[in-house]
Amino acid sequence: MENRPCPVILDITGKDVHAEAVRLREQGSVARVELPQGVMGWVIVGYDLATKLLTDPGVSKDPRQHWPAYINGDIRPDWPLASWPAMDNMTTAYGSDHTRLRKPVMKAFTPRRVRDMKTYIERTVASLLDDMAAFPPGEILDLKKHFSYRLPAAIMCDLFGIPEESRADMLRRIGVATDSSITPEEAKAAVRMWTGLLQQFIDAKRQTPGDDLTSDLIMAGKDDGTALSDPELIGTLFLVLGAGSETVMNLITNAVYKLIVHPEQRALLEGGQVTWDDVIEETLRAESPTNMLPLRYAVEDIEIDGVTIPKGDPILVGLGAIGRDPAIHGDTAGEWDLTRADKSHLSFGYGTHHCLGAPLARLEAQIALPALFVRFPEIALVVEPGELMPQGTFIMNGFKTMPVRLRDPAQGRRSQIARPSKVRTLV
Repeated sequence: MENRPCPVILDITGKDVHAEAVRLREQGSVARVELPQGVMGWVIVGYDLATKLLTDPGVSKDPRQHWPAYINGDIRPDWPLASWPAMDNMTTAYGSDHTRLRKPVMKAFTPRRVRDMKTYIERTVASLLDDMAAFPPGEILDLKKHFSYRLPAAIMCDLFGIPEESRADMLRRIGVATDSSITPEEAKAAVRMWTGLLQQFIDAKRQTPGDDLTSDLIMAGKDDGTALSDPELIGTLFLVLGAGSETVMNLITNAVYKLIVHPEQRALLEGGQVTWDDVIEETLRAESPTNMLPLRYAVEDIEIDGVTIPKGDPILVGLGAIGRDPAIHGDTAGEWDLTRADKSHLSFGYGTHHCLGAPLARLEAQIALPALFVRFPEIALVVEPGELMPQGTFIMNGFKTMPVRLRDPAQGRRSQIARPSKVRTLV
């Protein structure tokens, strides 16, 4: 008789993604789960299994071919995760379609292009730090809002030629896709809004192309008949803008948080025993910016450790749990340890679906993190660590806000935790 584990009902608010990962792992390397609105699915939580399934042709990312519930209309537009199957890009493609859709985006993130962006990123970081320095000593700001978010958002919008006046609204609309707690009404409106907004943007670029990656994507394949359709252009922009901003935002925020609450680890960094690359990779491992990545589908029945994932069932990749897999990282898998020799993780994916923007994300963090701590060595939280609110979704792994004090002349670096006064924000 087939082992059919009781599903774990995923917490749509993501209040403790690591505790939930422990419960999921109790079922083994893959866990049965209940998604919003009672949709049943599976989450991969084992590192070794993930590397196998992420390269298995028996697992697809195309809901239009391999998710019967979506094809039949059982997955309604008001499903909180509706934006994921609705997008038409390389992350929802299978086989040759994936290769075709990935090719024009690859040109945007070649190693040479990424290296050439170093000076530009340094200037952007310096400008943001100057803005933050305008806060009087002792006052408080939200590091996530004013630094961790603004850096990748500015870089992605500059790359793709998004006008200043459109940036905030566009990124806000796209960011809704990572919120698993939105209402059915918000979910239904979200797809309509981001598709409409991006269509308008593409139409404007066709009329007035520029020296940007959106114009390049529009022109790609015109000569050989492989040009992206409008839905594919919309889906591709949706993907790169969202992934390029949300992931880096959480990586930087999580790394800063860890260095503040673990002064002993920061001392190793300042003493030269570990490097900033250690900080980045250990943060990617232990605090994956993306907690669960939707969605894949079983092309055929998949047998795993006595459990059958039925053909057509949706599968999520539990990146947060995978990075903390005790089978790979032992009993200390849940600890953030910069001296850890093996920092293996899958936070940027694996195989043919490995994130094309990973080198750029790492470069942003390599520049931003040391610059922040050089400029503001006294940076401190203004709440106890346990008082920070989670991002509010099981898809991402981050904080809603991260209130910090950049300088405290009265206390200097003697105290890692400061208490709040009034909060001042920049417009």
